[in-house]
Amino acid sequence: MPNLDARLQAALHLIQAETHADIGSDHAHLPIRLAQLGRITRGVIVEVNPGPLEHARVNVTRAGLTDRLEVRAGNGLAPLAPGEVQSASMTGMGAQTMLGILTRTTDRVPDALVLQPNDSPEPLRRWAQERGYHVAAEVLAPGFWRYPVLRLERQSGPDPAYAGLPEAAALRYGPLLLREGSGLLREQVAADIARLTPLAAPGRAAEHDLHVAQSAAAWLSGSGK
Repeated sequence: MPNLDARLQAALHLIQAETHADIGSDHAHLPIRLAQLGRITRGVIVEVNPGPLEHARVNVTRAGLTDRLEVRAGNGLAPLAPGEVQSASMTGMGAQTMLGILTRTTDRVPDALVLQPNDSPEPLRRWAQERGYHVAAEVLAPGFWRYPVLRLERQSGPDPAYAGLPEAAALRYGPLLLREGSGLLREQVAADIARLTPLAAPGRAAEHDLHVAQSAAAWLSGSGK
């Protein structure tokens, strides 16, 4: 069985579906493990780069899962048919790259998404609010840095996860992560305040970012509740 690092382990635990697509899968370790554990019945692996595409095919064959996992060449969600999968995952990309994939083929975006960006997930949370997706689960995974992993589900109405929270802080750090208040998140907020304080000046972006981090710190300390 393939070994998964903490961020992919977090993604794995947020995925449970009959049909699932892993976009930009690279080595295909995540969908292989999902199939081996019975967390998905059928999977589609999408990879645009020839080298990783061949690597994925070899790994699926070695795992004996060619009857359950199909490897397709293509960019983003384009190789999928509308409604073909119940959920999709994207890991190890920048948030803007993920946004590009989600907005290029809107008719192929499934009802559930598991996203692990390598930078701030704030643009993805804003997209989710605009497109009718709620934050169903969030994890902060340790590693080279603190990796956010989100599960988004298509739902009607406003997302209740944000109710009662400072909105800017919830979008930046995650509404469910703020409510949980884990040690990892507290470390991240404290590190942001330390980094932004000497950079903040009136009118600069760092000033706004510092206020957001301070708002998150106030919530976590209890004074913002």
